[in-house]
Amino acid sequence: MSGPSEISAGGRRERPDGFLGLLRTLALTAVVAGAVGSVGLMFWVGHRNPSRVLLFLFLIWVLAPFLALLLAGMVSQRWSVITRATLYGVMLILTLGSLAFYGDVVLRPRSQPAFTFLVVPLASWLLSARLTQHLLN
Repeated sequence: MSGPSEISAGGRRERPDGFLGLLRTLALTAVVAGAVGSVGLMFWVGHRNPSRVLLFLFLIWVLAPFLALLLAGMVSQRWSVITRATLYGVMLILTLGSLAFYGDVVLRPRSQPAFTFLVVPLASWLLSARLTQHLLN
């Protein structure tokens, strides 16, 4: 057999990645759970809003950073180890941070709850862009 791949019992090739593989699995799982949780919290807060179009636009805006992180996680296989580890850490931090901010809106209602659902995705995009710029330079 050539290379670091091994054939698993199911017949597919697997790479033994150790801690990085575990971190990747944890990060991808967290991002999916975070996306579902964030959308659920958004709908919880916005359930009285009569505008389905506005809720749909918020849905896209809240999901967009999670989808970008998932895409980055899928294409990161050929990136350096340090870049992938950084990406996986950012995935975990952004997911937990988003859920914390959105959960705070649910637990402590405010007069303008939409503000958090506008600012958190924007901050996620800005942080991701800054990190990407740093890693590419």
